[in-house]
Amino acid sequence: MIADFESFKIELSLSKIEICRELYHLNRDMIRIKKEHIAVKNLLRIINSTLRLTSAKGFHAMSLRDLCADSGFSIGGLYAYIRSKEDLVGLIQGHGFLLTRRTMLDYTRDVIVPREKLLAAVKAHVYLSELMQPWFYFSFMETKSLPDKQKKEAIAIELEVETILCNIIQDGVAAGAFRDINARMLASLCKAMMQDWYLKRGKYSKQDVSATQYAELIGTVLERYLSPDLPLKA
Repeated sequence: MIADFESFKIELSLSKIEICRELYHLNRDMIRIKKEHIAVKNLLRIINSTLRLTSAKGFHAMSLRDLCADSGFSIGGLYAYIRSKEDLVGLIQGHGFLLTRRTMLDYTRDVIVPREKLLAAVKAHVYLSELMQPWFYFSFMETKSLPDKQKKEAIAIELEVETILCNIIQDGVAAGAFRDINARMLASLCKAMMQDWYLKRGKYSKQDVSATQYAELIGTVLERYLSPDLPLKA
C-alpha cells in the first residue's frame, strides 16, 4: 500500500535503477559494456537525457549528436549502448513499460479491501506519472510516429493498465463491495482521468492541485460511483 508521495519517490528511485539493470540484461546483444554497474548508471543517464530533449524539441527533431551533447557521451561512447534512434526508442519504451507494470502490480498485490486496492492502483499510476511525466508524455504524443512494433507495445501497455483496474473492479463486484457495473468501461474512464494529469499538467498547476489531491479525488469519484447503495445502472 502506498504510504505517501515522498515515500513513493524514494522507492521509485530505486525501482528505476532496477529497471535499467533489467534492460541491460535484456539487451546484452546490443549493449557492449561488460561492467554491469557502469552500464546501468549510463543507461539511466541516456534515458533521462532523451526524455529531457524530447520534452524540449520532440523526439524526431532530436539527433544522436543532440543526445551526446546533453548526456556528455561521445558518439562512440553512445554507440556502445545503441546503434540507432530505433534502438533508443526500444530502451525508452522498455524502461517505461516495465516500470509502469511493476509499480502498479507491486502497490496493489497485497491490498485486500477492493476500495483500498483501487485507490492504491490510482495513486501508483498518478504518482508515477508525476515523477515520470516526460516519459508518459513521450509515450502518448510520439506513439503515432513510432515504428509499428513500438506502436503496438505502447497500445498494449495502455490496455494492460486498464486491465489491472478492470480486474480490481470486477473482483470488488464479485465480493459485493461494488455495485454491478460495466467494469471495462469504468476502467477506461478511470485511465482517461489519470491520463489528464500528465497531459494537462499546467492546468492543474494553476489550480494548485497536488498529485495526492488529484489521485484522491479520482478515488472518491470511483468510490461513490461504485457504492452498492447507488441506485444507478451503467
